[in-house]
Amino acid sequence: MKENTISIEAKDVLLQLLQSISSLSFDEYTQKIHLLSNSSIGEHTRHIIELFQQLLEGYGTASIDYDKRKRNIKIQENIDFAVECIANIICVLDKENKPLNLHIELSNFENIIATNYYRELMYNLEHCIHHQAIIKIAFLYLEKQELAENFGIAKSTIKYRDQCAQ
Repeated sequence: MKENTISIEAKDVLLQLLQSISSLSFDEYTQKIHLLSNSSIGEHTRHIIELFQQLLEGYGTASIDYDKRKRNIKIQENIDFAVECIANIICVLDKENKPLNLHIELSNFENIIATNYYRELMYNLEHCIHHQAIIKIAFLYLEKQELAENFGIAKSTIKYRDQCAQ
């Protein structure tokens, strides 16, 4: 794999998110939407941001625990702060691959799974796209058109659609 390929893709997807939420008003960003089980675009954005933050924080200690994210309400209530958080993440994603330990609780037992930075970055990228697909539903509900063409669509789906169009 070419070095930084995953971080380039992650940066592109995060930039799409940043641009999209920047087009929203405070009320649109924080509105509870029944189609999303009464969650808001801000809540989904916070969730995306905090998983990336946990990965980056865990990089230094070689230990990640996504369940211990801070759940900072300011991210889901303040677009400017969310944009700042996304921009900060984009600036520091380029890192060397290295072994990491993923801490996860399953069946009330803590488990440690060997992983690495690139694998976790890929997980975060796919996780981000998944939540962007949910955010896209909210944009359609709000009748907003300010989304990139492939917002919330997996790269493999884009590739497949391109092949079918030929």
